[in-house]
Amino acid sequence: MIHPCLDPSSWGPSIDAAVHAVERGEVIVLPTDTVYGVGADAFQPKAVAAVLAAKGRGRHMPPPVLIPEIRTVDGLGRDVPASARALMEACWPGPLTVIVLAQPSLAWDLGETHGTVALRVPDHEAALALLRRTGPLAVTSANRTGEPAATTASGALEQLGDAVAVYLDGGDAPLGVASTIVDATGERLRVVRDGGISRARIVEIVGEDALAPAEQPG
Repeated sequence: MIHPCLDPSSWGPSIDAAVHAVERGEVIVLPTDTVYGVGADAFQPKAVAAVLAAKGRGRHMPPPVLIPEIRTVDGLGRDVPASARALMEACWPGPLTVIVLAQPSLAWDLGETHGTVALRVPDHEAALALLRRTGPLAVTSANRTGEPAATTASGALEQLGDAVAVYLDGGDAPLGVASTIVDATGERLRVVRDGGISRARIVEIVGEDALAPAEQPG
């Protein structure tokens, strides 16, 4: 069930197993630069539903979509502001997720997205090798809802068990924290989750005026 995915010279059979599982509409676990992810083909609604079921999560919390390169954005998103593109260019591959308006013609069902999609290019060689073959994957952190995100394949297996067909073991997740999420669907960019990219770095890239003020707790 766990397939080694540490060495590009020997991980071919492991990537093959994951690709075939995705094609069958099954759920996989993959390493990323932030934490391990659990995912499936973004264009197979039953597979996406299986990802949410594995986590114990409902449709009200749709999964982000991992993509292999920035060029994929225009096939999935629309009206992407220049400030968001600047962030993508500067921070991808990396621990930044950007929420954009989704192309209305896409034949997918990620859940209650309200016409948006959250996109990221992970900075992980094995994940990118997989994505180049599968195309966009609906991927969320590999854990049961309410539990810590797994940073190893074995940690993901402990939480998700038989709900996952293939586990790719890429060793410890390099960063160990989730990605920063930026909403780019409003007049100004808005940080909706702090993570691997700091607010200061975002300001450095796009300027203070492009970013909505930080929301105060309480």
